[in-house]
Amino acid sequence: MRFIPTKVHGVLDYAVGVFMLAAPWLLGFSGSAEGTIVALLFGAGAIAYALLTDYELGLYPLLGMPLHNALDVLGGMALAASPFLLNFRDEVWVPHLAVGLFAIAAGLFTRGARDDAPAEALRV
Repeated sequence: MRFIPTKVHGVLDYAVGVFMLAAPWLLGFSGSAEGTIVALLFGAGAIAYALLTDYELGLYPLLGMPLHNALDVLGGMALAASPFLLNFRDEVWVPHLAVGLFAIAAGLFTRGARDDAPAEALRV
């Protein structure tokens, strides 16, 4: 069921990270302090652990894909819930929920090892 290649996932990581860093101004919710802070933290975090992941686009391969995928799921859950838990849903909630659900899906459907990994790395 894991059909997203790790290289594609890497591109998505950086794109979503940059998008979330720019989202408060692109989508006009920079007036929401909480919404902006959460978006900036998620964007910076996504880029940071992408840089530390052992996949084609990582610079310092410290985190394996299973951990990276778990961080995507947990981070996506936190991002999706943040407008409701931190009470800024009256100001903004759609981008947080949408990107959070996207991150969850990416974490659930991305392969567990980089595509150029040795066969033994693909075993569970």
